Amino acid sequence: MSDTVLSIENLQTFYGRIHALKGISLSVRKGQIVTLLGANGAGKSTTLKAISGLIRAAAGKIQFMGRDITAAASHAIVRMGLIHAPEGRRIFKGLTVQENLDLGGFTAGQDKVEKEKRLAYIFELFPILSQRRKQDSALLSGGEQQMLAIGRALMTDPKLLLLDEPSMGLAPFLVQAIMKIIRKLNEQGTTILLVEQNAKVALKLADYGYVLETGKIVIEGDGATLRQDESIVKAYLGGSQQP
Repeated sequence: MSDTVLSIENLQTFYGRIHALKGISLSVRKGQIVTLLGANGAGKSTTLKAISGLIRAAAGKIQFMGRDITAAASHAIVRMGLIHAPEGRRIFKGLTVQENLDLGGFTAGQDKVEKEKRLAYIFELFPILSQRRKQDSALLSGGEQQMLAIGRALMTDPKLLLLDEPSMGLAPFLVQAIMKIIRKLNEQGTTILLVEQNAKVALKLADYGYVLETGKIVIEGDGATLRQDESIVKAYLGGSQQP
């Protein structure tokens, strides 16, 4: 049996007349962290939205766990175990931390026992969320909101987790904390497709990387190779980045 969790072949998408993705192909194997890199507008977030059913493919094929999901509804994709933590965190302000997490479990159709099991796991991973479980999520710091967004996604026990710009807007020390959490999740068995503008940070984590430029994959390779090639970083990823 193949260990390929996600396979994309010749994916094309449009926003009106704008040709956003121009025939990209990529794959993610079980247990990997794969990263999508590139400048703003390269097509990284669009790729994740197409995978999770938020926008429709104009051409190409998307397979998840051996099933064709190219035309599947987004809620059906969630039930299959493919979970998208979107850019900008998108937590439900006005609801408590606990209520945000409960919604994550609800979308996966969990029973009470499974929900409590996942909650315990998430509160162990993010102790601050346990301490603030009854607090309005709007009062959390940016880093805490990102933890909540990841925690909500993890309530579903995903087979594949799509993370879109988890370090965006965070101070460097919080970026490091979030990346440590992503590594820990992967070490515990979560397969991850990571969109991240901080290329050097992403490539420290990634087993494999794809570099997008204006809707096309221009370079791909294992994370260590891409990270060590300064010409790639300068040409496609905005020069040397910190940390």
